[in-house]
Amino acid sequence: MISRFQFVDDHRDAFEVKRLCQVLGLNRSSYYKWRAGKGARAARRRADQRLAVRIREVHGDSRGVYGSPRVTAELRDQGLHVNEKRVARVIRTFSITGIRLRRRVRTTVPDPAVSRVPDLFQRDFTAVEPGRKYMGDITYLPLADGEFLYLATVLDCFSRKVVGWSIASHMRTSLVADALEMAATTRAGFEGAVFHSDHGAQYGSRAFADLCDQLKITRSMGAVGSSAYPATTPAVGTPPTATSAPMNTNAATTPLSSRSPRDQRRVSTTTGEGPVPSAMPFGSAVDVLRYNDVWPPPPRRPHAVTR
Repeated sequence: MISRFQFVDDHRDAFEVKRLCQVLGLNRSSYYKWRAGKGARAARRRADQRLAVRIREVHGDSRGVYGSPRVTAELRDQGLHVNEKRVARVIRTFSITGIRLRRRVRTTVPDPAVSRVPDLFQRDFTAVEPGRKYMGDITYLPLADGEFLYLATVLDCFSRKVVGWSIASHMRTSLVADALEMAATTRAGFEGAVFHSDHGAQYGSRAFADLCDQLKITRSMGAVGSSAYPATTPAVGTPPTATSAPMNTNAATTPLSSRSPRDQRRVSTTTGEGPVPSAMPFGSAVDVLRYNDVWPPPPRRPHAVTR
């Protein structure tokens, strides 16, 4: 959209400036001040273009993850003194956008009909020895076609080692049951141990309670959707370190590398060359288990105070 000042400047040879300003509701002094600053504005546009090139480099190195705070911090590390507000403005002006997350999937749906299970952990997710305290959760893995796979994990609180896991295209009780059975096989039993989870319907089902009784493991449940602190909850793509095969036949056994949930939803697994596509990353369960060998995790810098 053309500005009124620019319109006056474009037609000043055909009409009087005074008349144009009257019609457009402008002060002539404001127009002449705008006209006197044309050179400075052109210089700023050229400087913004040069800055946009630097921003695209940093943004590309992060695979579209970094926003203006981290981009500003990276540019300052490279010796460029720049304000975060200017970086944000240039990002908007030149449409430098990252890969946006798709809709979130609710993986914790409590069942009001199940009996309450006490919280035996009381937010203490540490253990003095292995094989005594376990915790589990479900997360989702977005696929390229817009669908989702669901990953259930069982984590040893002592070593933070994933001792059981299962991937499926559903969130039925069998998903978490397979993960727990795999963990029992890996650890040769659960006698005397405690398993902690949130109040998801899968963990509160009668079938899962019967499985826990069969495996001689005591159940513990925290608040809805918060079985563990974020620092201890297994991230999307946490590696299955157990040596036994997965319970689900649709999963390969190639191990994953641990990385942040945000990176999991952004990284492409179909190619190691060219720009990272904005589509959802995983094409199949096999891609979920193999993608780490193609795209190693990008560098992650903590949030920085840039002001």
